Amino acid sequence: MDQFKQISTFVEIAAKGSLSAAARAEGVAPAMIGRRLDALEERLGIKLLQRTTRKIALTNEGSVFLEDCQRILADLEDAEAAVSERSVRATGSLLISAPAGFGRQHVAPLIPSYLAEQREVVLTLNLNDRMVDLIGEGVDVAIRIAALNDSSLVSVKLADNHRVIVASPAYLQRHGTPQTPDDLSRHNCLAISSEGSQRGWTLRQNGKDNLVKAAGNMVCNDGEVLHNWALNGKGLAWRSMWEVGAAIESGQLVTVLDQFAAPGNAIHAVYAQRRHLPLRIRTFVDFLRHAYAQPDYWRPQIATQKLP
Repeated sequence: MDQFKQISTFVEIAAKGSLSAAARAEGVAPAMIGRRLDALEERLGIKLLQRTTRKIALTNEGSVFLEDCQRILADLEDAEAAVSERSVRATGSLLISAPAGFGRQHVAPLIPSYLAEQREVVLTLNLNDRMVDLIGEGVDVAIRIAALNDSSLVSVKLADNHRVIVASPAYLQRHGTPQTPDDLSRHNCLAISSEGSQRGWTLRQNGKDNLVKAAGNMVCNDGEVLHNWALNGKGLAWRSMWEVGAAIESGQLVTVLDQFAAPGNAIHAVYAQRRHLPLRIRTFVDFLRHAYAQPDYWRPQIATQKLP
C-alpha cells in the first residue's frame, strides 16, 4: 500500500507542478507529500524530480518512470471500472481529435463498429494536424504520433509507428538512389509544412538522431498530397508505414536509406487526467487499442488505384 501511495503521489506532483499543489489536492500537509517522494526516490535509488524553491522538473529517469506510472494507474482504474461498471452503458458526447491522414485511414473507418457496440454515445471526429489543447478545446481524446511531454495528460500507447523515406521507381531511375543522408541535398525532397513543424527529416547517424535538411520545390501541409506526389514521381517523401505500406507492397513506392531510419514515435491516445474517467472515453481507447493489436490489422492492402 505504501508503494502504491508513493507512486500515485509522484504522478500527482508531476501533474500539479509542485508539492504544495499536490498536497492541497489531497488535503494533507506538504511535508507528507515530500516524505512520500523522498521514500520513493530512496527505494528506487534514483532522482525523479529536481526541486528548487520555485519549481520542480522531471529528470530523464523521472520522465520515463512517470509514463509507466500513468499507465499502471490507468490500468488499475480500468480494472476497477470493469468490475463496478460492468452493467453500466457508455453514454454522452465524445469529441475525438486525430491527425488528418491517420484519422481518415485508421480512426474514421473504425467508428461505426465502435458505435454499434456503444449505441448511446454521440461521437464527433475532428481531423487536423495541429497540436490541440485538450482542456481548452473540450477534446475528450486526442490521437497523437509524437513525443509526449505534457505530464498533465494520460497517454495510452495504441501501436508502434515506423517512418521511411520513399520514392517511385521512375523517380529513382531518373535521379539515382541516395546512399547517405548527405545525398538528400541533391534530391527533390517533398517537405511537409504545418504549424510547429520542422523543415527536416530525423535520421540516425553515428548512433544519434539528427534532423537532416530536406528541401525541394514542392511543399504541402497535407501528408496525403505528399504521398500522391511521391507516387507520381515528383521526389522523395518521409512518410509513416501506416500510410505508404500498401504502395510499397505493390511496388509503386520503394524505400531508401533504410539503414539510417530513426526509431519511430508511437501512436498514442491521450486524455486529461481525471479522478473518474467517463466510460465513453475508456471504451473508445480500449476499442482502438484492441483493433490495432489484431495481427492482420497493419498488414498492407495492395493498392490498386490508377495514377492520373
